[in-house]
Amino acid sequence: MGNGDARASAAVAFENVTFSYNPADGPVVQDVTLAVQPGEMVALLGPNGAGKSTLLKLASGALRPQSGRVTLDGADVRGLPRAVVARRVALAPQDFSVQFAYTVRQIVELGRTPHVGSWGMMRAADRHAVDEAMELVGLTPLADRIFAELSGGERQWALVALTLAQQAPTLLLDEPTSHLDIRRQIETLELLRWLNRARGLTVLATMHDINLAARYFPRLALFKRRIVADGPPASALDQAALSALYETPVRVGILRGDERLSVQPPPLDEVDGAAPGGSMIVASAQAHVVAGGGSGELLMRALADAGVAFSAGPLNIGDSDHALAERLAALLLTEPPYAPVSPEGLAAARERIAEAGTLVICPAPLGPGNVTLLDIALEARQRGTRVVLLEPGAVKDAPRPLAQIFAARDFSGRGVAAYEALLAAGVEVVVSPAQVVSLLAG
Repeated sequence: MGNGDARASAAVAFENVTFSYNPADGPVVQDVTLAVQPGEMVALLGPNGAGKSTLLKLASGALRPQSGRVTLDGADVRGLPRAVVARRVALAPQDFSVQFAYTVRQIVELGRTPHVGSWGMMRAADRHAVDEAMELVGLTPLADRIFAELSGGERQWALVALTLAQQAPTLLLDEPTSHLDIRRQIETLELLRWLNRARGLTVLATMHDINLAARYFPRLALFKRRIVADGPPASALDQAALSALYETPVRVGILRGDERLSVQPPPLDEVDGAAPGGSMIVASAQAHVVAGGGSGELLMRALADAGVAFSAGPLNIGDSDHALAERLAALLLTEPPYAPVSPEGLAAARERIAEAGTLVICPAPLGPGNVTLLDIALEARQRGTRVVLLEPGAVKDAPRPLAQIFAARDFSGRGVAAYEALLAAGVEVVVSPAQVVSLLAG
């Protein structure tokens, strides 16, 4: 699907959007193009004052860009009546105050405004939507409390309930976890993930906690006036990009015992003057990684984070694993874009596997061009080389046996047989990058 097609089908799309509150101060949002498809969960990350809240207000139609356009389901927001916009997107702002002694229920009932008639009369369906929204966020016991007398966290949950009561297919949430303790933060994000998966709601939220965003949002957009990076956590949370975005050195890796990326402050020596993002890789590789199509991203980051040097490939130029291995691997075997593994590439891989002593095979899709890598893996195992299969789906009591897992990514016609030969030869099967790190570091 082309970029134009993607924007036309998007729940929310920004097309070359620029906005400034005061032209003399320059744009707060500058030439932003971003499309959020129906059913996506996307987090906007960036420092204070980056323009994240402004971007949500533009998406809700509360602000209008000086140039470019914002669309909802392909329709320009500027041509839609306010009530129609409010039935398509619901915005939970970061700051919300009222001058009167409204109860929590009355605040949540404001979410039904786009649905009630011209007389403003609540119908049974409206009351049910309000009751359900308060029940979902656990606010029913506080229904008769005065909103202004609630704690900051309780007010935040009331705004989330207001948004849910609106029953729009797209939620725009500005710092939904602000003012919340860690338990409530997790409960909020678990609720959003459940709404996304069970009800298909689209979620676009600004976040400050990078680690929580990486755990709950499949797609992250780094933002400071413009989109700096956009993609899954494994690619969007680039160490150099984050350090530049927040103007402070950070380190990105996978904590031992975990499988998700974490962003951490750097060691003291980096803060005291050493260059951030220095390599932790020692001279000789302890393992060779066979991956492709993004299947090796978490593993390579975990190995680098633990100081375990590795080589990788052959990988095609343009493959996401190739881009990451260029930064993290001690040695990378490269093939041209879309080309099958060459005889020279196979020979180089044999040599690297023999030198490393351990081969780790990631769950990459198999086609005629790369299935030969399993053949040399079998040769290596038969010579006594340690071969490890990283198979996240091979957990105990998993609903699918390994043969079905292999078959789901075999487009070569012989990948399943090659995997079964490896199992028969005595390879080790692990389910997480942390287990691979433990095997190699141990």
